[in-house]
Amino acid sequence: MRVLLTSAGLETREIEECFVDMTGKDMSLVKALFLPTAAIDADAIAVLPKCMNDLLKCGISAKNIRVYDLHAGMDIQELQQYDVVYLCGGNTQYLLKRINDTGFNKSLTEYIKRNGLVIGVSAGSLIFSNNLPDNLGLIDTKLDVHCAAGETSGKLAYPLKHNVKLTNTCALVIRDFPNGMEIIGE
Repeated sequence: MRVLLTSAGLETREIEECFVDMTGKDMSLVKALFLPTAAIDADAIAVLPKCMNDLLKCGISAKNIRVYDLHAGMDIQELQQYDVVYLCGGNTQYLLKRINDTGFNKSLTEYIKRNGLVIGVSAGSLIFSNNLPDNLGLIDTKLDVHCAAGETSGKLAYPLKHNVKLTNTCALVIRDFPNGMEIIGE
């Protein structure tokens, strides 16, 4: 399992290095699926170039990034062609509804089980937590993003506490559930 849940993407060198390490291959060869689906208001749309730059600044070639807005689902065979799925921020309810309505929830869950790499940003992270009904159920707790004060860096004990808080400069890294969870950053 390789999941990186963030408030603001690859905001720090430490989070970026963790992401690069988790890909396990030369970044120029990485194929990314970029999902801007949650960005339905002006503020979220304005952040999309920063999100795309997260991938580009790591060395992923623009020709290897597919922008996909989830107008239809994607089966697991097609999804597995990508080394990383990047879920942008915006409206969490809208994103989760689109994921569930298109059946992408099943493919994405299977992708994660098969060791696919996922990075969530804000709403793209919240869909994996207990914040909303019919969530993707990766972590059995609530998750708060964009917090002024967050969790202390280090390994997390399972079961997780009731509410995990992430600042814009830290991330929840899940490498092996439930024993391989940690907070990186500050």
